[in-house]
Amino acid sequence: MNYSILPTVNAFLNGTAAVLLVIAYILIRQRKFDAHKKVMLAAFTTSCVFLVSYLTYHFKAKITTFPHQGGLRTLYFVILGTHTVLAAAVPVLAVMSLKRGLAGKYVSHKAISRWTLPIWLYVSVTGVVVYLMLYHL
Repeated sequence: MNYSILPTVNAFLNGTAAVLLVIAYILIRQRKFDAHKKVMLAAFTTSCVFLVSYLTYHFKAKITTFPHQGGLRTLYFVILGTHTVLAAAVPVLAVMSLKRGLAGKYVSHKAISRWTLPIWLYVSVTGVVVYLMLYHL
């Protein structure tokens, strides 16, 4: 099987997750709780599909190295480093937020989601940025 399409798929899934997170945030600010719940479940599902695709690619494909030098290389590694560190927290934070929200524990859901949203959104957006820098610069 040719796995070369997966980085593009992964970037699309990250971008989709980011858009869904923003929509869900707008919906909760508008107090549209049912719509917020549905969009958050879609964002979580999208991120789960991303994770499976990402792991598949990295288990099957060769390592890709950043081809540029200088300041661009430094910027790439700063973005990649922060993205990677925070990405490790997203599954834990997302599951905690999701469980609390679905259980109706809205005070604790809101408390953890204040951390989850910006981290998850940053990871989703920088995932797309890393892809663009690695494959389209």
